[in-house]
Amino acid sequence: MNKLSEMHCFVAVVDTGSISEAARRMGTAKSVVSQRLQQLEKRLGSTLLERGRQVRLTEPGQVFYGHCVRILADVEDAEDAVLAFQSSLRGNLRLSAPMAFSIRYLTPILAAFAVRYPQLRLDVEFDDRYVNLHEENFDAAIRIGQLPDSSLVAKTIAANRHVICASPAYLAVHGTPQMPAELANHFGLLYVHREPHGMWTLPVDDVLGSFRVRCRMRTNNGHQLMEAAKAGMGLAILPAFLATEAIVTGELMEVLPEFAPRGGTISMVYRQSHRGSAKLEALANFLSEQIGSPPVWEQLLAQP
Repeated sequence: MNKLSEMHCFVAVVDTGSISEAARRMGTAKSVVSQRLQQLEKRLGSTLLERGRQVRLTEPGQVFYGHCVRILADVEDAEDAVLAFQSSLRGNLRLSAPMAFSIRYLTPILAAFAVRYPQLRLDVEFDDRYVNLHEENFDAAIRIGQLPDSSLVAKTIAANRHVICASPAYLAVHGTPQMPAELANHFGLLYVHREPHGMWTLPVDDVLGSFRVRCRMRTNNGHQLMEAAKAGMGLAILPAFLATEAIVTGELMEVLPEFAPRGGTISMVYRQSHRGSAKLEALANFLSEQIGSPPVWEQLLAQP
């Protein structure tokens, strides 16, 4: 049995958490995946996975998984180096992307990218968690917001402006705040990844301040925040790419625009070892071209 095939199989099971899901992703039978895992563990003389409703890594399995991810990435880089001499992109490209941005904008762009490069196989997972590119089997990730210092390479795709907004019906009943200090008298809709403690961090005279709002809803989903705001439940901080259409149609109104929180950027990040990858360079350029400068949602807001 080819050692690389065993590694691919093992990594797929770990990434999906399931032998059957790994088999589906690899386009093979569940029995084939199980057999490869058994042969791998027999050859290594160690149990790598604990089988159950969801497979779990043993301690030796964790060590082996980290090595497998790096080795498979090196193999992919070696192939990319050769494929770069060809006019058409080939091979696999595994991408992690956040849910809210993907639903409205990224999914049609990735579909068009796949059509342009028919010999390139995309494997895209949509999840708001930050995947670890050094330990998980992803080539790149789309990140939104302020990027922390890291060894990753970052390609800026577009600016990510935030807006504070509410429905006209909510503002008619509760009034429109003029200063952040007034937020204490308003209901707020909180995004748990950004506001876990019920406080909004807003810039006032270029200094960041913390302001409490009366929590009406907490969620980890940007679309849920927007729908709750449109329903008149309270004020919400939303990325402009999500709120634009509702603002244009009058379902939402922007408030406290001069105190809107900093949104950072929309970026594509990848490991230093992937620098120079023709596939990633093509994807970053395609995303920038399709989103535009300024981004298409900002162009929509600017229309008379």
